Amino acid sequence: MARKRVGILISGRGSNMAALIHAAGAKDYPAEIALVISNEPSAAGLAHESLQGIATAVIDHRKFADRDAFGKAIDEALQAAKVEIVCLAGFMRLLPTPFVQKWSGRMLNVHPALLPAFKGLDTHAHALAAGVKIHGCTVHFVEPELDSGPIIVQAAVPVLTGDDEETLAARVLAEEHRIYPAALRWLAEGRLKIEGNRVVIDGVSAAEGAALLSPPL
Repeated sequence: MARKRVGILISGRGSNMAALIHAAGAKDYPAEIALVISNEPSAAGLAHESLQGIATAVIDHRKFADRDAFGKAIDEALQAAKVEIVCLAGFMRLLPTPFVQKWSGRMLNVHPALLPAFKGLDTHAHALAAGVKIHGCTVHFVEPELDSGPIIVQAAVPVLTGDDEETLAARVLAEEHRIYPAALRWLAEGRLKIEGNRVVIDGVSAAEGAALLSPPL
């Protein structure tokens, strides 16, 4: 089976981009990274060592009259690269509804919180302020409403005494790097089925009775 061609959209350091590229380096991985697009010309991710041999493009949102024109330019770049799946990896712009609808079921995002809790920005600060004992991250399909698409996979971490935003973010980020490549693998293998707002993963099921307790009893 031919590997699915993936386009990654970034705005910053590109750590999840690098995790996806690393995963795609395995011979048995069902996807290849065909293109990385940044809306920020100075994004650190564009200089990441993992990008060697991968096409990159800068599509600066400031140069477009509106969001629709910006989205059209991104879509044209993805089409030119024969991209089949889009992954948002720290992409900090809202995409226009026509773009999102066109890529529906083929576009993923990783969010640093256990959705539907703590949508939007500053998730770690919000989690700490709320006093939650468990925090985490989510990979989901992208829909027009922010951070609202069907959830594919989540990972949870304990919030520890003395945590600040930086320490909690680092613990969550390590899990993002684990679950995002897994979600992309499942999508590329055709193992994801959306039923209403739920995602069924062929061949994968949660362990019955398993629970994460924080603090432990």
